[in-house]
Amino acid sequence: MQVLLRRDVEGLGQIGDVVNVKPGYARNYLLPRNYAMPLTPGNVKRVEFEKKKHEEERKLRVQELAGMAEKLKAVSLTIAAKANEEGHLFGSVTAARICEAFLVEGYKLDEKMVLIPEPIKELGVADVPVQLTPEITVTCKVWVVAE
Repeated sequence: MQVLLRRDVEGLGQIGDVVNVKPGYARNYLLPRNYAMPLTPGNVKRVEFEKKKHEEERKLRVQELAGMAEKLKAVSLTIAAKANEEGHLFGSVTAARICEAFLVEGYKLDEKMVLIPEPIKELGVADVPVQLTPEITVTCKVWVVAE
C-alpha cells in the first residue's frame, strides 16, 4: 500500500515521501497517528504546503538554537555532591542532574541532549557535550565539588 508521509518517520522516510508499506502498518499505526495519509493528488498538494511550513519552522528553530549555543559556551556549572577524602563521589552526577543545573541557570534542556558517555563519579572538572540538534553540539564545563 502506498502512503504519503506527513511527518518524518525514523527508518521509513521524511515528510513528503511516498512509501510502500504493508496495509496493516498503515491502517494500525501510520494513519491513526497522522504520520501518513493515502496517496491522492489533493493530499500531495497538501503535504507540499505542510512541508514548506515545516521547513520554515525548522529554520527558525535552528537559528534560535544557534543563539542558545553561543550562550551555552560561556556557561560553567557547579554541582555539589557528597564525596570521600580521595575525591570519589558516593553517588554520581548523571545527565538528569546536569539538566537540573542547567535549569537553575535558565536553560531548559532534555536529558537526551546531554551526551556524557558515563556518569561522573569523581570530583573535578568535566567537559560535557550538549547536542542541541544533530548539527549543533556545544561543550560546557561542569565543576563537581564536595558538599
